[in-house]
Amino acid sequence: MDLNIVQVIAVYAIPVILAITLHEAAHGYVAMRFGDMTAYAAGRVSLNPIRHIDPVGTVALPLALLALTKLIGGGGMLFGWAKPVPVNFANLRRPKQDMLWVAAAGPLSNLAMSLLWATVLKIGLAAPDTYFSLPLALMGAAGVFINVIFMVLNLLPLPPLDGGRILVSLLPARLARSVARVEPYGFIILIALLFTEVLGRILWPVIAVAMSLIAGAFGVPLGQLVRLAQLA
Repeated sequence: MDLNIVQVIAVYAIPVILAITLHEAAHGYVAMRFGDMTAYAAGRVSLNPIRHIDPVGTVALPLALLALTKLIGGGGMLFGWAKPVPVNFANLRRPKQDMLWVAAAGPLSNLAMSLLWATVLKIGLAAPDTYFSLPLALMGAAGVFINVIFMVLNLLPLPPLDGGRILVSLLPARLARSVARVEPYGFIILIALLFTEVLGRILWPVIAVAMSLIAGAFGVPLGQLVRLAQLA
């Protein structure tokens, strides 16, 4: 299929915004449940995307990367961020143990959303060939693709990503402190991995397995899911 840039943005805008912002809201909600009210006091335990959107990281950069991919062809690692939800881990009832659940909430929200978007995809494919069936299928596939990418990316065991915080929570105290010292440099390391294409080589095999499992669970051929997600 040959979609123009405006149509590409229309398909991906809602999945991208929801994937990033609900990820952040999940962190704040779980932190609140475990005793830290920082995010709640800041109004960040909310399903309102406006409270979480970073104009550059949530909107401009991901959509620019999508448009660039459409213009030049090929694939790439979609990248973006929302305003980080403030969490004071010292306020948690059991800071080291509870950190795991606060960190895991984001990737788990992306897993849940990928399954919901897979349902949308299935409905779009099963519906009669109408004006709405193809857009539903395209947006459903985009939602699966985006959420799987964000889930796998955030599980990378590199602080300050969620996987890094999960690792710190699980390690013995001495090793945990050593890993935690990487956090100030984590974003720089991530950018370096992205632009040297090492990040893609690490993550794409895991993304492919996750996509395959979701496709199989919903009875959708993996090739069809990938083609729809890439708007091809």
